Formats: sequence, structure tokens, C-alpha cells
Amino acid sequence: MLNIVLLEPEIPQNTGNIGRTCVAIGARLHLIEPMGFQVTDKWVRRAGLDYWDQLDVTVYDSWSSFLCKNKPIDGDVPIYMATTKARHIYSDVNYEDECYVVFGKESAGIPEELLVENEARTIRIPMLGDTRSLNLSNSVAVIAYEVMRQRGFGELKKAGELHRLHWK
Repeated sequence: MLNIVLLEPEIPQNTGNIGRTCVAIGARLHLIEPMGFQVTDKWVRRAGLDYWDQLDVTVYDSWSSFLCKNKPIDGDVPIYMATTKARHIYSDVNYEDECYVVFGKESAGIPEELLVENEARTIRIPMLGDTRSLNLSNSVAVIAYEVMRQRGFGELKKAGELHRLHWK
């Protein structure tokens, strides 16, 4: 199972959208405080639609609390840091089962101290020119679906059904 980690997210709608993506692909969501909202915020719930109750989500009071409870760096399961500053492109990585992908807060990203400590596992989404970054929920979706693609999409439905008509 993929683990999506949001370090100090600030915008409730982004977190709601990310929660919905996690439900759609069967990923766990880890939220690390401080956050710019409460998980009960109506904007989180609205963006997550009626999927929020199906979400496997855990809230931690700090980065160190997250590490103590999950032990991703010292264990067999790697942690990747998504940042615009990385040298490695996200699609060049072979993601292990149960890996963690960390995304920083919308206004500042992941603290550089954490990036330096995990330099070999920093990843980025390529962008043109002076583009600073993509929206957080878009970034999570891009990388999460790359992980799922590498896994052959697992149990995800490969074809959808029409509402009124039928495919031939």
C-alpha cells in the first residue's frame, strides 16, 4: 500500500482532494501537524466528497511522532521527498511496496534540512521555465498514479461503466 504523507498542509481543499485520491487508489494518508485547518473542517470534507469516511488517515502531532510510529527511514521501507528542488525525476524511481512519499506545505514545501538528509530519495515533477510548483493535490495525483502504474494498477478498475448507455 502506498503511503502519502502531507507535512504541515495549509489548505483544506487540497487535503480533501488528496484524501479522495487516496481512497480511489487504496493509499494511506498521513497528516503531520501543525496544519492550517482541522480535519473536521467543512472544506476538507467538501473537497473529499462522501469518500472521507472511507479514508485510511492518521494525524501526527509532529514529524518526529510520525517517524517514531512508522519508522520508514530506518526500516526496510523507503521514504521519498517530493520537492521542486530534487535532481531525480519522479518517473525514474522504482517505488517499493509500502513506500512513503512526503509532500511539504503549500507555501514552503519540505524544510531543506529534511531534503539534505534524504538527498538520494528526493524526487520532482519536471516543469518549464520559472514555474515554481504545481498545486499540491495535482502533485500528489501525478506521483501516486505513477506508483500505481508501476504496479500495473493493482486492483484498480481498468475500465469504467457508462451511466445510461453501454459499451459495445
